[in-house]
Amino acid sequence: MEITAVVDRVGRIGAVRADGAAGRCECESALVDLRGLRAWVDASEADLARRLAGLVSFPEQAIAETSKGSLGQATSVMERAATLESTPAIAEALDRGAVTAGHVDAITRAGKTLDPAQRDELLNRVDALVDVAEHASQTEFARRVRDEARRLQAADGLDTLERQRRATSLRTFVDLEGMWNLKARFDPLTGVQLDARLRDSLEALFATSTPDTRPTDPSAKQDHLRALALADLVLTGRSGGKPGRPEYIVVVDADAPPGSGPSAEFSIPVEIPSRVLAELAGDADVHTVVVRNGVVLHAPGNLDLGRSTRLANRAQRRALRGLHATCAIPGCGVHYDRCKLHHVIWWRHGGCTDLDNLTLPKYAYRLGTLPLVSCEPKDERQKELETCGTPQLQVASRLWTRPGLVDFESGKQASADPK
Repeated sequence: MEITAVVDRVGRIGAVRADGAAGRCECESALVDLRGLRAWVDASEADLARRLAGLVSFPEQAIAETSKGSLGQATSVMERAATLESTPAIAEALDRGAVTAGHVDAITRAGKTLDPAQRDELLNRVDALVDVAEHASQTEFARRVRDEARRLQAADGLDTLERQRRATSLRTFVDLEGMWNLKARFDPLTGVQLDARLRDSLEALFATSTPDTRPTDPSAKQDHLRALALADLVLTGRSGGKPGRPEYIVVVDADAPPGSGPSAEFSIPVEIPSRVLAELAGDADVHTVVVRNGVVLHAPGNLDLGRSTRLANRAQRRALRGLHATCAIPGCGVHYDRCKLHHVIWWRHGGCTDLDNLTLPKYAYRLGTLPLVSCEPKDERQKELETCGTPQLQVASRLWTRPGLVDFESGKQASADPK
């Protein structure tokens, strides 16, 4: 990016910040300029780090000192610089603000799972995907790069699960606050089993009460409780496990292409080979949920409880798990097991415990802060909620409720026309 273009972007950003009456379009345009400016800064940092590596024996320390950052952050900068040096087309796109540092870091992460020869081939393939990177979000591009890495791994004949087991690792360290930290990586099968033990321990310890040491922030509170549950699990050996057989949910998407097959939904978003799934299913209860275009076509059990009970039953929870892998709020990646079920029309205002009146925003969202939303039917069951008035956080793109309006501040079905 030319210096004049950098100056122009800075000027536009400053003008919007100084304008107290700037509208949505102006603010979004300034954020786009800021994204491009940040990309140019990241490209400049990587270039300077690469040059510094040829002048000093420990460039990470020099970068950490000059940036007032940590050695870990400096290491990330050096890794990014190495990736950019091997992918000139991506480097050029970052310099002109067409991609972000997150796109580059996705390449770096994928390369760490490969041997040197495979990594070189991945870098060659990814550099040819610069047009994809320019039009894709960081998440979308990371998925594409992971797919390329998997193709390279499949070509060497080594089983993916075996490779993941070989990559299992754990390290501990003490941070600047004197806290002992634990960081580990496990293969998907071990991860599913550990996650289940941890969730069982969490439920056994804190189902009825939580300790006074808990933070007030909802997300930090859950992290705190999980840490306590892990400590109890390791130090006391109590499993907190539930008696009975394990349960798996198979989601069948009726709109999926022929031959794609069902997918198994676990408590964590992982992929487990079909042969291993077959072994697991032999000693488990398997439930099938059929969906199409965001609508549950079939799920076992009673899905509509009306006013007979406020709490959702296991059948409804299975159906919602098949429908939503994550929080129903668009853009929120919090997994199903970290969300809480809610009535769209609140129970105390006459809402029913029926599948079409249940949704699962992340526990940290306060429904009272959501805007008035309009529910318009797309077909006989599916409804979509759209925000009315000024742009605000949009409620789930697909929720199911009665036609009309729902005021999330009161939890009531409104009758006023938002227009």
